[in-house]
Amino acid sequence: MLLLLNKPPRHLFFTGKGGVGKTSIACATAVHLADSGKRVLLVSTDPASNIGHALETQIGSTPTPIRSVANLDAIDINPQVAAQAYRERILAPVRSFLPQREIDAITEQLSGSCTTEIASFNEFTSLLAGDESTEQYDHIIFDTAPTGHTIRLLQLPGDWSNYLDVGKGDTSCLGPMSGLDKHRSTYRQALQALKDPQQTRIVLVARAQQPTIDEVERTFHELKALDIEPSNLIINAVLPDPSCDPESQNDPLYRDIFRSEQGVLNSLPDVLNKLDMDVLPLQEQNMIGVDMLRELLAHGTAPHCVPQEAVTTLHDAATSPEDAAISRDDGTTPPSNLSRSTLSQSPQLQESLSTLIDELEPNQHGLVITMGKGGVGKTTLASAIALALAQRGHEVLLSTTDPAAHIDAAVSSDLPNLSVRAIDPHEATERYRRDVLETKGAHLDAAGKAALEEDLRSPCTEEIAVFNEFSDVVKLAETQFVVLDTAPTGHTLLLVDATGSYHREITRQAGKTTDSEATALTRLQNPDLTRVIIVTLPERTPILEAQQLVEDLARAQIYPWAWAVNNSLSAANPRSPLLMQRAEAETQAIASVQAQSERCVVISSLQPTA
Repeated sequence: MLLLLNKPPRHLFFTGKGGVGKTSIACATAVHLADSGKRVLLVSTDPASNIGHALETQIGSTPTPIRSVANLDAIDINPQVAAQAYRERILAPVRSFLPQREIDAITEQLSGSCTTEIASFNEFTSLLAGDESTEQYDHIIFDTAPTGHTIRLLQLPGDWSNYLDVGKGDTSCLGPMSGLDKHRSTYRQALQALKDPQQTRIVLVARAQQPTIDEVERTFHELKALDIEPSNLIINAVLPDPSCDPESQNDPLYRDIFRSEQGVLNSLPDVLNKLDMDVLPLQEQNMIGVDMLRELLAHGTAPHCVPQEAVTTLHDAATSPEDAAISRDDGTTPPSNLSRSTLSQSPQLQESLSTLIDELEPNQHGLVITMGKGGVGKTTLASAIALALAQRGHEVLLSTTDPAAHIDAAVSSDLPNLSVRAIDPHEATERYRRDVLETKGAHLDAAGKAALEEDLRSPCTEEIAVFNEFSDVVKLAETQFVVLDTAPTGHTLLLVDATGSYHREITRQAGKTTDSEATALTRLQNPDLTRVIIVTLPERTPILEAQQLVEDLARAQIYPWAWAVNNSLSAANPRSPLLMQRAEAETQAIASVQAQSERCVVISSLQPTA
């Protein structure tokens, strides 16, 4: 039996970098526990939720029975729907006696991303703290958002509980706080449940790829700093040992991926090695439907790793003279362990992107934004595009707004015309607080300054601060190339949504506005300046999520310029039956993207990329 399933407590959280399989594993765990006779509630708090796709059921904001699984209900906490319901709960009691202009003012105050985050949090804490609506369930399983968002979500119980104890702050939080103040005890109960291993199991999910391992290690330390200690680690979708299958052993691509994965497994950080660890093998098909989900956990745990001597022997076999002649159809020898830096500079990747670079280059400047779900390879592609433009002699700035990205590791270049800038959310928040205190705070008395400082303690301040940095980067695209690697899908939508309300918040807090804030959305909407590249994987669920992103961007009059289907096995011409079956499953997905996009590049799987 998997260690994951050994005496599970009431609450289970799955967290990790986007694209590692959290949804599939969370859904499979929910199905397994329900099949064993337990009453289970599966919850998504991810703005980019796809549990409905995995379970092939339309799931709403109230518990939805999964007809094909007795004892299993699911709920999808949609941030926008939750925010609308939250606004109405606050406004309904005052509609009958306040004048319409004041109702409009309160509605505007409750229209920002702060309210959206608080509303989702309200739903989250009610489920975790426990109330009458959840008494019937033996287990509540949370399919949480990609790591950066998850950390923020799990920080909220402590932050808001402390914020309520200290005071309400300035008027920007008056509306949202009026709802929060009614549930003060709920936040403390939620935090206590998160900290108690008898009530809650935190499960880190990764692939056998270094960026995802780095991410769960960072998550472990961040959670532990909050007195929330993860107990389990799942390494998902690991290739089986090719020595058991001659056809796989004769596939250079298979051996290359296997060797890289085993190298990662043999060098896990100590803090992760000490966790209860399960290793799940790569499945032949995507985990869509209850029958497939049952299979995912049916075979127990795979061996944690193959002895290093065996990997070395496999490496020697891979580089034999006979094998060298058939190493890759393109004549290249697969590298043993590709880093993001190597990937971004890979000739194969550069060639795949060359047609896009040719179209970008004539303008001599502009904003290139890679958008998509976490884990689809936005950082690698953004880095490759920036590197290619710099190699052609252009001034290029490569930047990221993703709290979960490690962009400094993505580019290794001595080109003087290529610079890298990471927008660190914590540093941005501190700069923003100082700026507000030095501007608006300079004209306030002691009591006013104290109120402003309390207002700036709100967790939602980070959203505003990050956009402040973002708007400065966008402005530079008027004179040079700026390549922006954005956050995972849900966070990207929140960031783009902030462009419409940001200058109002700046006016309120700092008492001023500038051209850069006022025109940031205009720059994003300008197709001559901004080129949006939607990045996805050749799988049904990531493509559906990318399509949802495109629809949401269209409401803000922002449209994709191109699509990139990343990490394609079919483009790499595998020979092993397992990889060939995975590649065959891609063809329909890739065709669906090509049918809806004017420009589409399909990027070969050099190795799985985060």
